[in-house]
Amino acid sequence: MKTRTPISVYILVTVGLTVMAFEMFAHDSGYFSSPFFWGLLLIAVILLLIMNSIGDLVENENVKKLSDEERAAYIKEKNTPYFQKLWNSAFKKQSATEEKDILIDHGFDGITELDNSLPKWWIGLFYFGCIFCAVYLTAFAFTDYAHPDAELNSDTKLMLASIAEFEKTAPQVTLENAKYSADNIAEGQELFKTNCVTCHGENGKGGIGPNLTDTHWINIKQKSLFKNVIWMLENGSPNNPTMRPLIKEGTITGRDAEKIAAYIYHINQETPPVTVAQGGAAPQGTEVKWENGND
Repeated sequence: MKTRTPISVYILVTVGLTVMAFEMFAHDSGYFSSPFFWGLLLIAVILLLIMNSIGDLVENENVKKLSDEERAAYIKEKNTPYFQKLWNSAFKKQSATEEKDILIDHGFDGITELDNSLPKWWIGLFYFGCIFCAVYLTAFAFTDYAHPDAELNSDTKLMLASIAEFEKTAPQVTLENAKYSADNIAEGQELFKTNCVTCHGENGKGGIGPNLTDTHWINIKQKSLFKNVIWMLENGSPNNPTMRPLIKEGTITGRDAEKIAAYIYHINQETPPVTVAQGGAAPQGTEVKWENGND
């Protein structure tokens, strides 16, 4: 009669499998603070304790049916700690007498083979690996678990939410306190594509609207190019209603305007202009020399 696996092992395995299942199938990682998670664990542990109590009753009845010799062997095995038995099954070498009992009756060049059973820890890892693969493949195929795109979307939502929260408390950017930063050029380019490229063309080369890369400007309201762009985004063009006051309308924020202005400053002052021969619009307005500085 074999001894039973301790209830503590079943509880540890159940907790591990429950955490793995929530990690794969839960929509967020805050399940440790969920009452449902702890309630499920509590119910599982109670059921395991009930199962163990029933197992004790069955075991006691079976022990009564053993002979004295079998009962003594059973008690000796039961008194050996569970993990000690696992260790012995994996690493303990048989005695010469025990080897004779499991020696397979064939050999070659003096090499013999023993009919050893596979170690329990190896069998346990094998079945655990099979179960894990089945659960993982199911989660990967039918849920968002481990999908890079889903993880990216989730991280993007968290990032946008944090940005929105920051915007609520961050000081508003105005014409007076706007500052140029090269770090804003990349975001400014994306905002330019969304709000300005229809009229001013790709890379600011002009189209319906004027070329933003040359030295000619229709509206000159500030001494620096950077501030002039922000003024235009806030107030629109007095000469052409197509250039709307995007900030006042609420289409963009002052912080967005600061980034767009950084991009326009970059393509006007830090890169060569797009000429007519290169597909740029012809100069419009008055040639202007902006004051040094970008704030």
